[in-house]
Amino acid sequence: MKSASRIMLPALATLLLSVAFSNTSLATRNLARADEASRPAAPPLPEPAPRPPLHPRIDALIEARLNGVTVAPQSDDAEFLRRVYLDLAGRIPTAMEAREFLADSTPDKRERLVDGLLSGPEYPRRMRELFHAMLLERRGDNDEWTVFLRNAFEQNLPWHLIARAILKPDENDEQLRGAAFFMTQRLVSEGAMAPVDVPGLTRDVARLLAGIDLECAQCHNHLTISHYLQRDFQGLHMIFENVKTRNDLKFPAVSEGVLSEKKEFKSVFEQVAMKTGPLIPGGEEVSIPTFEKGQEYLVEPDRKARMPGVPKFSPLEELSERLASPQNDLFTRNIVNRLWWVMMGRGLVEPLDLHHADNPPSHPELLDLLASEFAASSFNIRWLVRELTLSKTYQRTTRLLYTSAAEQPHESYAIGLEKRLSPEQLFWSLITATGDLERHRQRLAKEGKASLNSEAVVEQTPDLKSLKRAMIDTFANPPKEPEVDFAPSVKGALFLMHEDQILRLLKPQTGNLIERATSQSDDDTVRELCLCVLTREPADDELATLTDYLKQNADRRDEAIANLTWALLTSTEFVVNH
Repeated sequence: MKSASRIMLPALATLLLSVAFSNTSLATRNLARADEASRPAAPPLPEPAPRPPLHPRIDALIEARLNGVTVAPQSDDAEFLRRVYLDLAGRIPTAMEAREFLADSTPDKRERLVDGLLSGPEYPRRMRELFHAMLLERRGDNDEWTVFLRNAFEQNLPWHLIARAILKPDENDEQLRGAAFFMTQRLVSEGAMAPVDVPGLTRDVARLLAGIDLECAQCHNHLTISHYLQRDFQGLHMIFENVKTRNDLKFPAVSEGVLSEKKEFKSVFEQVAMKTGPLIPGGEEVSIPTFEKGQEYLVEPDRKARMPGVPKFSPLEELSERLASPQNDLFTRNIVNRLWWVMMGRGLVEPLDLHHADNPPSHPELLDLLASEFAASSFNIRWLVRELTLSKTYQRTTRLLYTSAAEQPHESYAIGLEKRLSPEQLFWSLITATGDLERHRQRLAKEGKASLNSEAVVEQTPDLKSLKRAMIDTFANPPKEPEVDFAPSVKGALFLMHEDQILRLLKPQTGNLIERATSQSDDDTVRELCLCVLTREPADDELATLTDYLKQNADRRDEAIANLTWALLTSTEFVVNH
């Protein structure tokens, strides 16, 4: 029998070397209220008609396939609280938030917490950071792209409209035009003589928006997946061959040339000439209209102003309308599989973005249900995330209490699955846990900058802004590498051990965790540290061990408290979402 993970001091340094990500928490008073007060108002989109609850049907389909597998009990309140804050707010809860929730005895408190987080100011930020990493895969940052994602999630823009804005950017819409960065950042030459990686853009659109990986179908039919054909790749590739980055605007934008004929291609194996028109993943080939010479443009190009023309036929528009559509099963099934992976720690289709007949979902009826209900909800991401969060499947404990891991296979979802923390979750939780975020919020308030939200506090505090950049650089995957697997690194471990920006957070400063802990008794200090960092009370054996450590180091108590805090922040329990 394996009990819940516990943090014991002698093992902490060893544990650190296997850690690449971390997340933290602290009693940052009124943090959510300050964020809410300062969030700029955005015109709300009309909410779709209410949908019947989905989460009971999710649980029924999961339970129908258990086949005798032992089901883990529901998480306790502390475990659920930490998990849902990380997933919906991008950080762990403060000590005050934890105390309030754990003291609440009302039966609907979990549902009320979920609804409060989904309607709060940190959910849009969490989703923006999540989808930035998912869609850009650490290729860089852009203010217009940030505005696009911020507006999308503050307004709960339906997923198919987000995807359409990416596939057919509109430079005339200030809220959406930044979506072009998805393409322009991929249409960049990475060397003086290097060609623009149009095949890479083609593969990314197919993979991220349709869930098919055509990398091995560029020069021939896929050798192991009979459903991925060279024609699929070439039909999509010709759309992006026709796209260029605009240089006449100060923000990301693309233009299209005139497309008048099909593309010819050959397999490297057979050398037989074939042709295709624009081909939409999950859809049909698009016929190319013909125009009389000189009549191809809606708006003629302006050579002096360096403005490209606007062709009457837009393959990008055809792609955006036909791919990002409720009728396109590839599009709908891939995003619900992605969101299931985000919330549950494993996709119904694994590996992600590899949908084909020989790689069926673990729960086909469930994937069908999620896809159909998501489309029927008008691609309402917030609604689907809420339903996933309210399910018993999501709320199961990750602790192996009664059986071995082999008796509760991951694909059964009979037990909660631990998930990697993103660099962003690490950053926000760390400065919350140590009190640094609230400390700087109070400093700025004294300077007359009251009611700043968390992002504004970071932007106006060079130390925090620098720390966030350093954490992303240290803990994120390399550019172009999907962040779907946990990848410990020595670089990350050394950062947590020696980085001055981390060690500075562990010095006593007015109002921070270390300063507060030094004024308490040994028992209260340990309880405060565990609640702020681990979102739970210490177990009896932990309390005894850690208070004994403080007693043995009474002559250097401040340093001992800092060491203990550092040990908790770098523990295995802290660096995963469990």
